[in-house]
Amino acid sequence: MTDVFTLLTLPKTSNAFTSFAASSSAVSSSSSESGSASPRKTPRLAADSDSASAYRSRRHVHSEGPVVVRVLGQAVKPSTQNGDADFALVTRCVRILLNKGNVDPLPATYEQVYSACRSTICVYDRGEGLFENVKIELERCVGRLSKELVYEDSKGVEWLLPFIETCAWFEKQVALLQPLLAFLDRLYLTERKSLSDLRRLAYDLFAERILESVDVVERLQACIKLWVEWERQNRANHELRRLIPALIKHLQNHCQYEGQFESYYINLTREFYTQESAEYAKRLKDSARGFLKHCEARRTEELKRAQDLLPEETWNQAVDTTDRALLTNRLDWLAKDALGPLLDARSEGNLAKMYMLFERVDGLEVMCAAFKTHVQHTIRKIVNDVEHDEEMMDRLLDFKVFADKLLENAFVTREEPSAASKASTSTAVPENGRNMVFLYALTDAFETGFKARRNKPAEMIAKYLDRAMRKGQKGKKDEDFQAELDAALALYRYTNDKDVFRTFYHRALAKRLLLERSASDDFEKAMLKKLKENYDPEFGMGDRMFNDLALSRDSMREYIEHRERLGDDDDASTHKLSVMVLQRSSWPFAARTHDIDLPPAMQADLTKYVTFYKSKHQGHKLEWDHALGTATLRASFNTGEKELTVSLYQAVVLLLFNEAAELSFAEIKEQTRMEDAELRRTLQSLACGKKRVLRKVPHGKDVDDTDNFHFNADFNDPRYQVHINSIQAKETAEESKRTQNSIEGDRKHALDAAIVRVMKARKELHYEQLKAATIDAVKNHFVPEVSSIKQRIQGLVEQEYLRRDEDDMNLYIYVA
Repeated sequence: MTDVFTLLTLPKTSNAFTSFAASSSAVSSSSSESGSASPRKTPRLAADSDSASAYRSRRHVHSEGPVVVRVLGQAVKPSTQNGDADFALVTRCVRILLNKGNVDPLPATYEQVYSACRSTICVYDRGEGLFENVKIELERCVGRLSKELVYEDSKGVEWLLPFIETCAWFEKQVALLQPLLAFLDRLYLTERKSLSDLRRLAYDLFAERILESVDVVERLQACIKLWVEWERQNRANHELRRLIPALIKHLQNHCQYEGQFESYYINLTREFYTQESAEYAKRLKDSARGFLKHCEARRTEELKRAQDLLPEETWNQAVDTTDRALLTNRLDWLAKDALGPLLDARSEGNLAKMYMLFERVDGLEVMCAAFKTHVQHTIRKIVNDVEHDEEMMDRLLDFKVFADKLLENAFVTREEPSAASKASTSTAVPENGRNMVFLYALTDAFETGFKARRNKPAEMIAKYLDRAMRKGQKGKKDEDFQAELDAALALYRYTNDKDVFRTFYHRALAKRLLLERSASDDFEKAMLKKLKENYDPEFGMGDRMFNDLALSRDSMREYIEHRERLGDDDDASTHKLSVMVLQRSSWPFAARTHDIDLPPAMQADLTKYVTFYKSKHQGHKLEWDHALGTATLRASFNTGEKELTVSLYQAVVLLLFNEAAELSFAEIKEQTRMEDAELRRTLQSLACGKKRVLRKVPHGKDVDDTDNFHFNADFNDPRYQVHINSIQAKETAEESKRTQNSIEGDRKHALDAAIVRVMKARKELHYEQLKAATIDAVKNHFVPEVSSIKQRIQGLVEQEYLRRDEDDMNLYIYVA
């Protein structure tokens, strides 16, 4: 069934009245001239030229060009009496429609009212009077509605019910008046630019008298405050919350949403959560993590409320206001007390939430500073834990992996949930990229933390790589094993003691190669290449080591062939011998002033090799170093025969027990002429370790001068080939100390050389300039302490390489 609006509303694109005005004038003059017009006939538009005619007839076909108006009968002069009747009818109907309490029906049909309005405007030209009457009726209507709302008895949020009903009724009546008064609205008012159309006029009056009325606004804001504070305090949905979307819709219709609702709602949000933040900060002063959890929960609630009730453009503003009110004055406290425990607990999810909260309130700078401080403290704590030095690298790598995951997954700039879809806050959001400021903070924290214990982190990184290269892949894929090595090298970047790492790695590599403990020569060479190209060019020494080993193997093959040609291998001792001839400059071992006495048979084999080698290389001098030698012994125990893989020192001690069942510490020392400390370590490995082929009397972990040793005939092991760990093959505490002392000595020489080079080039420099130039000269190897530089400068002054200026004691002059 067709409604009244469809029947009476004029088409927006219609030019009926414009065409009618021009055509009507022309036809009327023509009719006057002919004198045949009937006084009782009223001119009218052709079919379909207006909405009413269109309803009666659908035969008219629109065409391009001018509109032709056919006049039926003779034009008549307007009747004043009929004009008054139409005018009064329209006015009365408007009064009835704008009276909310009226129950009487209209005195005419909608089409009659429409036609009366058309006649009043088009025929009787009384548009001005009709407009004034309509305006008066609108003012009366709005006045009555305002009084009703002000004196409404409803309490609390319930007052919104009559307010919304009033808005809905008024909007409906205005919508009904628009088609009924279409000729007034579309013809009379359109031609007068200074006047508003009916809808604008009605809505402006409604806004002025009601929506902007102090009394109404106070009651409206009181309802909004009661509703939202009840929901926030009770953390539940108010029974009348369904009214809020309807309220917002009506305010938007009148362009009053931002002024009467949004700004007030945002202010309420700010005030409520600012007060709550202060209260909860006192209540949870010892639980910053609990406060953060509360803030996240409140944010979720506000986002859900905004998505359920408010327009889309208000969502971000409401949530942002909540975040800032809760967090703005608590950032330092939260960063100090909440971040550390979350990092210690490895709570990546909560850290990500904390990062997003701080990001929303522009607090990342505060959080980054706290993150850097905590990481620095953690690294310093790990590095200074002397009792757990062996676990240092594992702990550092574990923490580094966790920190890298945070930078990849948690500390990233993220997009807010799409406003178009009311998605849950738990929905995964795309990652835009790592926060580089946090990455730089992590790097600085590691570097500063490593400085807490000078040299030690670099030493432990080298030892960790040594263990990894000894152990090898152990079933891991090549890429996984390489990733493990790269993780350790990533820590190497944080240390300034490059020379320490290089020295310890050099020594460990030499032992692996000489003792054949390396899992893979290919990995060794790949590692050396990476160190040389990406970290330190001086790692090229590894190439010379591999060259020496290759030449040694060639030399041994020649020696075996030589002995076979002489027919001097009846006991096959030649095939049991393996000698490595190394250039001392390529290997990190100092020359020994004294070494052990080998058994006669062993010494005879070495003498034969020396004779052969010198025949090939005249002028070369061989110095034996048995500390890293190894041997394989066949031993008979009560449980059967075993092959023992031992160091050369261990072998020399064990062979003594072929001649005697029991030997004292003094007797072993006299027969081997081994250094005291090395002998004690060797006996300790044979008699006090897990695999005891000797028995010590009395029992104990340490070797004393009064101890006696017996061959342990009852030794048993499930394997035929038994490897007895050699303490000499490991970096002992004494050796580490000697290496550190050697490094310190090398650093003094490096500083002296750097200072002299700088002064030779510059001739004279002030102390601060010389200090900065010296640090810059050696920074690729180590970062010296200022006190060390000062001592070396003073030493060079005493050695007369430099002198002080007589007038300026801070000025140093190079002495040529």
